[in-house]
Amino acid sequence: MLLEEKKVGDVLIVEVLDQRLDAKVAVQFKEKMNKLIEKGNHSIVIALNQVNFIDSSGLGAIVSSLKMMGLKGDMAICGTQDSVKNLFKLTRMDKVFRMFPDMDGAVDALSN
Repeated sequence: MLLEEKKVGDVLIVEVLDQRLDAKVAVQFKEKMNKLIEKGNHSIVIALNQVNFIDSSGLGAIVSSLKMMGLKGDMAICGTQDSVKNLFKLTRMDKVFRMFPDMDGAVDALSN
């Protein structure tokens, strides 16, 4: 599981560099996200530009990260390809997560 992290102000951008976020890597993703949250990152953008497939395990790992943040933080998703965007819509997770077409919009939203 390859993640690239960078800070823009108080917002942490976590870019998933793998093409798939599935059962094979979901546990690693969840563990890495939990460590980032435990370090005090409470405004996180997950950039899924490279991801062209997410299964229920991958989606569950993202939801688990949001739950770990609780009320003390905010999370947004950006850069989803059509297949990934459709999964978020189908599962109604597009109502749970703030979704943005690009990183700049997501960072701006979490910076305010």
